[in-house]
Amino acid sequence: MDLPERAQVVVVGGGIIGCSVAYHLAKRGVTDVLVLEQGELTGGTTWHAAGLVSQLKSNHSLTSLATYSARLFESLEEETGQATGYRTCGSISVAADDERWEEILRGLSMARTVGVDARILDLDEARGLWPLLRTDDLVGAVYIPRDGQTSPVDTTMALAKGAQQRGVRILEGVEVIKLLRDGERATGVETEFGPVEAETVVLCSGMWTRQLAATAGVNVPLQACEHFYIVTEPIEGVSPGMPTVRDPGGYTYFKEETGKLMVGFFEPRGKVWNLDGIPSEFSFASLPEDWDHVGPVFEKAIHRVPALAEAGLQLFFNGPEAFTPDGLYHLGEAPELDRCFVAAGFNSVGIQSAGGVGLVLADWIIDGHPPMDLWPVDIRRTFPFESDPGFLGERISESLGLLYAMHWPFRQYESARGVFTSPLHERLAEAGAVFGSVSGWERPNWFALPGQEREYRYSYGRQNWFDASGLECEAVRNTVGLFDQSSFAKFSVTGPDALEVLDRLSANAIDVEPGRVVYTQWCNERGGIEADLTITRRGEQDFLVVTAAATRTRDLAWLRRHVQGHRVEIDDITGELAVLGVMGPRSRELLSKLTSSDLTNDSFPFGSARQIELAGADTLALRMSYVGELGWELYVPAGDATAVYDAVVTAGAGSGLRHAGFHAMNSLRLEAGYRHWGDDLTDQDTPLEAGLGFAVAFDKPRGFIGRDALLSQRDRPRTRRLVQFRLEDPERLLYHDEPILRDAKLVGRTSSGMWSYTEDRALAMGYVEAADAVDAAYVADGSWEIEVAGEPVPATASLRSFYDPRSQRPRG
Repeated sequence: MDLPERAQVVVVGGGIIGCSVAYHLAKRGVTDVLVLEQGELTGGTTWHAAGLVSQLKSNHSLTSLATYSARLFESLEEETGQATGYRTCGSISVAADDERWEEILRGLSMARTVGVDARILDLDEARGLWPLLRTDDLVGAVYIPRDGQTSPVDTTMALAKGAQQRGVRILEGVEVIKLLRDGERATGVETEFGPVEAETVVLCSGMWTRQLAATAGVNVPLQACEHFYIVTEPIEGVSPGMPTVRDPGGYTYFKEETGKLMVGFFEPRGKVWNLDGIPSEFSFASLPEDWDHVGPVFEKAIHRVPALAEAGLQLFFNGPEAFTPDGLYHLGEAPELDRCFVAAGFNSVGIQSAGGVGLVLADWIIDGHPPMDLWPVDIRRTFPFESDPGFLGERISESLGLLYAMHWPFRQYESARGVFTSPLHERLAEAGAVFGSVSGWERPNWFALPGQEREYRYSYGRQNWFDASGLECEAVRNTVGLFDQSSFAKFSVTGPDALEVLDRLSANAIDVEPGRVVYTQWCNERGGIEADLTITRRGEQDFLVVTAAATRTRDLAWLRRHVQGHRVEIDDITGELAVLGVMGPRSRELLSKLTSSDLTNDSFPFGSARQIELAGADTLALRMSYVGELGWELYVPAGDATAVYDAVVTAGAGSGLRHAGFHAMNSLRLEAGYRHWGDDLTDQDTPLEAGLGFAVAFDKPRGFIGRDALLSQRDRPRTRRLVQFRLEDPERLLYHDEPILRDAKLVGRTSSGMWSYTEDRALAMGYVEAADAVDAAYVADGSWEIEVAGEPVPATASLRSFYDPRSQRPRG
């Protein structure tokens, strides 16, 4: 084996993803790339993939990547001389009920922001394009003419050839046994034939990735599941070039294949395969038939295409594919190991995602940062518990089944729950909490009213918790609400260099007096927001960093990478402290009953922190608010949490206290104009674009990462800006990624949305772009609409929040 001793980049895995990454690296001029495949190219999952190339995905970013894939595959054969089998046949998606139809229409509106060509089909038109389709029970159908089909093997070979033409080396029959690391950095791989040094390692190893990554302490939660499709004998009426048909309500897709039909299934509960690990020799292999498992879904397929009932079957295929706990793939630099990149866990969309994934990951590897917002698939969204076999065994079966299920707003996973619970969990359950799950934490999303069922009834309209959440919002606005915010991620940062590091990381000034809380962003060199959090200075060398539960891995990795070489100690103390949020105009009155500390503005102003005794417990009280009202976050040792909670509830009986959940918090923060990282803030958005210039200390002595980029932006007109919106139709709800129209022209998309009980309308935030400037005159002079499920709905736009636009109430 002629195995080189080193390469600039080693790509592990020779499926379509690995070959796409190598191809795109080479296109950008990085040609010292070695692709290692343990068997033969495409031998894992690629060879048996269906080859569908669909552009429409669950969000804007993934739709952009899939759209790029389609355009690349259209031209790849001409570029490389290698046939790909790509055909632009189009696709049809059908809905058999009103809710599914709304889901599809909302998806089309989102796709419009990417430029995907799509239109609604008359059902007679649908039958004209697909004569075998039963349509008498359908509500609607849509057509995307530039969706396609391709040969996965041939397309992979074309990518491989394109890479090799530029100097990439591909070796088959070389198994990578483990990853090599030196401290915090990947240094290469150990193969069965010896080591290979590398500056960068890229794991594109499909269903083997979890076990290979673990050899270097890298967490990649994914698991192989059995995936089924059949291929019929030739059927009369099936002609070449027919569009792909998706019937998500029937968990089925139909693809024309040389006069036959390939019928694939995403059954409601997936079937996990080989939880303990995948044998390395499993190549170009399939699994046994299982008609008992697939039979109920096949009956639905016959309902939609009755000709299947009489068709002969040429093939029943069962092959494993890698699925992830949240149904989205893993991409990017591993948080645990520098220069170790991951692209794996594609949930049956690997072919259609491969082009875009190769493009953006090559950029990420070369430039050191992603070229667009990739947070939905960023590997830094994961947590170690997600790779536990018990968790995977439960969750993956559900996540596979959800691929074609309704993608309801606020849908909660049912399996593998209760990984983390607050010390207050039982108390909250007794109070009527209906829990959701975020990053493994059980959190109260809403509190059921007396006699109300404690479960979700999903829809795209007002769900069954609507009235209960409204009462919670009313209490926070008028009296006082109690939130359990214990899921906040909390990092203790101490040491002689703690101030220097945190001040350099933070756009705001961190060198403040002990006892101050600083709201700040951590920016990258381009001024983009990497994190949105608070830092409390507890002492000269002692800081508490508090961030969201969902960004715990990401923010800790960003911090870790910037303390290297400094005298700083970081401790993740998330589980040590419970957090009670006591929020509302009567919060001071309530808490004053439980402490002798002075809570007045003079002694305890907004943005300050005090160690106080509260109900007998040593408590760190932060005068902060994420709901736009007077309030305190109470950080209590976990062992004292229930005693403090009981005291607050008892004292609150005379102050109108009501428990409140995270749905209410989301509504309240949107009213007050508070941003949410991952939606309204990403690493592609700057504080100035996001309206957070007040939190940027341009003149602090140490400067900060991203300062130069923000300085260059500061004195120029803002051509991109986060704007607040109120939808003027009281019946329509907003969620995210809806097109924003000014004078009937597309100018942006929403980043988040929620119902406002104060405004009695849906509110949203969204970025708007203009050639000259998005300023007060631009906003005032335009006629605004937001497109909801294909319908433009009048909206009011504002640069300030609709509630308390000058943020006076939290300071009251």
